[in-house]
Amino acid sequence: MDKPLFDAAPDFDQPIAVLKHCHDRIRKQLTTLERLRAHLPEHGADDEAQQAATAVLRYFSKSAPHHHEDEEQDLFPMLTATAKDDDAEVLRRLGPEIVSEHLQMGQLWTRLEEQLAAIQDGQTALLSSADVTLFSSLYLAHMEKEETWIAPMAKRIFSPAQMSQLGTAMQRRRGMLA
Repeated sequence: MDKPLFDAAPDFDQPIAVLKHCHDRIRKQLTTLERLRAHLPEHGADDEAQQAATAVLRYFSKSAPHHHEDEEQDLFPMLTATAKDDDAEVLRRLGPEIVSEHLQMGQLWTRLEEQLAAIQDGQTALLSSADVTLFSSLYLAHMEKEETWIAPMAKRIFSPAQMSQLGTAMQRRRGMLA
């Protein structure tokens, strides 16, 4: 059987898989951001740079905030209500860290968003290497923490009804349900 040309996103009846798919997309956008940083000194804000800036802006301005809201407004409260013993202790330790990282990434994104908008418009070829490095490293470590601790816990302790509730909330947030 031939492999499809595009990786299909999982359905929202598998909300943890959707969150992992979001992480994969974040990694792709971080790679684009890194390539853009390397591209700009030699080529400036050419058409390719503008397209890359547009793609990164589109993802981190809309999809990434939805992802953070999925976690903060639905996933973590549901985990907190369900987790017991060692799982509850992991959440007490990691929950505040993860929310704090969301805030840090949001602050960094505000700086990067301004730079990328200027590149998108062809106005400048300046992109802070320090901001890109910090944003990428923070996101990568953050996702590893979630994939190592949070996602496996949710898969293990959530009932089918809780998975359905989480998937429905995620769809509603994206305007897929009334």
